[in-house]
Amino acid sequence: MTDGPLDHPGLLYRDSAGLLAAIVPFVRSAVEAGDPVLVAVPGHNLELLRPVLEGAAGHVDFADMTVTGRNPGRIIPGLLLRFVSAHPGKRVAIVGEPVWPGRTTVEYPACAAHEALINTVFANREASILCPYDTSLLAESAIADAWRTHPVMIDAGVRVPSPAYGDPIATAGDFNVPLPPPPADADVLSYERVPDMAAVRDFVRRHAATVLPDDRVEEMVLAAHELAANTVRHAAGPGRIAAWTEPGLFACQIEDAGHITDPLAGRVPPDPTLPSGRGLLLVNQICDLVRIHTGPTGTTIRTHLWAPGSGLSAPGSGGESSGRG
Repeated sequence: MTDGPLDHPGLLYRDSAGLLAAIVPFVRSAVEAGDPVLVAVPGHNLELLRPVLEGAAGHVDFADMTVTGRNPGRIIPGLLLRFVSAHPGKRVAIVGEPVWPGRTTVEYPACAAHEALINTVFANREASILCPYDTSLLAESAIADAWRTHPVMIDAGVRVPSPAYGDPIATAGDFNVPLPPPPADADVLSYERVPDMAAVRDFVRRHAATVLPDDRVEEMVLAAHELAANTVRHAAGPGRIAAWTEPGLFACQIEDAGHITDPLAGRVPPDPTLPSGRGLLLVNQICDLVRIHTGPTGTTIRTHLWAPGSGLSAPGSGGESSGRG
């Protein structure tokens, strides 16, 4: 803990003992100080930590990060800021593990950008956010990125300033990398005007219905509509939407000539007095992945929804473990 507004260390751990040795005192210290605590880690670590933190029951919220934080773009608005808002005037303590073994190469850049942007979003907020990294299973590049996205690192119990830490917005921009193209058999639809939105919705509904239940189909339709509508409102020229399936998921990718200049777009709620700016935030809440590559020549946005039986579930469903104690 620190007395400053934000303390955002990365924690390098090699095994369960190392994880427990760092997180248990972090949580207990926060509880003793009267700070609200959130522990949001993958399910296997949640099972490890819950029994050990039993003495803190009633003071700690738990969440399975593989569900709540499946989409890295949802973690700041849907988990962290929501927790802060639930405890006004309090310093909060959070354990958040958004980078775990098993994250795909398509997901990872959004994870690293998320870690960098925490430093900007929470710069003036009273919060301690501890981010564990499993050095025994994660790629060396992911560990190197942890040093870039955290001002302080904890390694073998020693806390040191990170020499690789830099400007968070610039670092997040380094992960604004091109997306892989849709597969050759993806179906594609072009659109340009408001009347074309009905065709976009029908296109997504028809393809999503082959792998998703009805309620998730309609969520995907809503997400695609919001993205396509942004093309019509803000981008010069037509847009294209591609749809396809991969094992366990349904995917859509939208391309247009627009440029998203705000790196926090979709990750923080907009000013409530503004008439727009909520579409991408809504898409992040709906989808299990939102990856964005944007620049002066155009923007590509890929969205995923996981299908039933994939081992993952939607936020708030039975796959999420949350609540105190």
